[in-house]
This record gives sequence, structure tokens and C-alpha cells, in this order.
Amino acid sequence: MRLVRVMCTGRVDFTHILRSFADGCDGVFVGGCHLGECNYITNGNYHAQNMVALTKKLLERIGLNPERLRMAFMSGAEANLYTEHVNSFVKKIKELGPLGVMEGIGKEDLDARLAELIRQVPYIKIMTNEKLAKQLTNHEDVEKLFTTEDVEKLFSEKISYYIDPEKCQACMTCARRCPMDAIISAKKEVHIIEQDKCIRCGACFAACPPQFSAIVKLVGQPAPPPLPEGQRAVVKKSKEATA
Repeated sequence: MRLVRVMCTGRVDFTHILRSFADGCDGVFVGGCHLGECNYITNGNYHAQNMVALTKKLLERIGLNPERLRMAFMSGAEANLYTEHVNSFVKKIKELGPLGVMEGIGKEDLDARLAELIRQVPYIKIMTNEKLAKQLTNHEDVEKLFTTEDVEKLFSEKISYYIDPEKCQACMTCARRCPMDAIISAKKEVHIIEQDKCIRCGACFAACPPQFSAIVKLVGQPAPPPLPEGQRAVVKKSKEATA
């Protein structure tokens, strides 16, 4: 078992856990301070327990046993309790065996599923931000925080943003606001959102000048293919038309 110490479990991210599995770990254990006993006032362990609860559902969705991920709480003085939790978890992982074997998932397939899930993390965090911030003390409430239906809805009703080529005026406002540099904004050409880079944060949607309203929000459907290069020249609208 390899130990990685962090200042607070609130620093543990979805990607840390998912990349651990992608790198070949058979299980991931997150140990944190007791709820309500935060040394840094941030109470990051509340966020961590919600994040772990959601990650379990995400693992289940891609076919992995959610018991490969566990979180437990203990103080720095409770070495015996820590040992008990770790030994119990290690025993469980030995019962489950190597990652993907009991689940019947081949290595290439598993790698692809994990890679795609990791790619979706920014979108998942944006869409679940409010629930992740809740400070729940009851275990049953944590278990109910993210249902299987909630997780399926994340993907079946996925949000996409698309720039309408008939409305875009190549003002570059959306490109300047995009935190992921996911918008191709060539001068005097219709801007294009690179869907593989887009994290669905909505910054472009909010930034697009109202007189253009070129950004379209799509729910549960893929964005149309971009215009081919050479066909992206902007047709400037008159002031009367945009007024």
C-alpha cells in the first residue's frame, strides 16, 4: 500500500482517485479527520466525503465495483483506528482481486473507460458543485446525495454549447472568456467551439454580446459539426440589423 499525505482531504480531487485506478491501483483509501474537527476551518472533509460518494457512483457506471474506493474518518491520535480501517480495506481489495478482473473488463476497455471519465471531470464538477458543497453529518444522507439516476442524467442530459455560424460576428469575446482555450477564433471567421476541450462551464454563453446571441445551449444532444475550413467567413451584419 502506498501512502500519499495531503494537508486536508479537501485537497483530494476526482482526478487523483481516477488516475490512481488508471495507473493500475486495485483500490483507493481516503482517510480524513473526523467531521467537525477541521484544523484549517475549511471543513474540506465534508467536500471529500461527497466527492467520494459521487466517485463511487461513477465507478459503478463504468462497470467497476464501488467498494474499491473507501473513505474513513479518524484523528491523528487514533493510530489503532487507522490501522483497523486500512487492514479492513486491504482485506476487501484482496477479495476483489486485480482491477477489472472480477468485473470482467479487459485492460484496453478499462483504460478507455477511465480515460473518458477523467476527461469528463471538469464538466462533472461544474454540474454537481452545489451538492459537493453540502456539509452532511448523517451517513444515510450522504448515501442518498447522488443516486444512480442523478449520475445517468449527468450524461444523458449533457449540456453542450455551439456557436451559430449565422449569428457569430467574430468579436472574439467568447474566446477571451473561455478558461480552457477551447474556442477557435480566427480573425473575421466564425468561431468554433472545440467540443473535446470544452468543459461546459457556460462562460462563452454568458459572455456573448446580446445583440448577437450566437451561443446556443444544447441539452441532451450533440453539437452540430463545425463549418469546414474555407467556409467560415463572417458576414457582417449592419448596425440596423443588430440594433
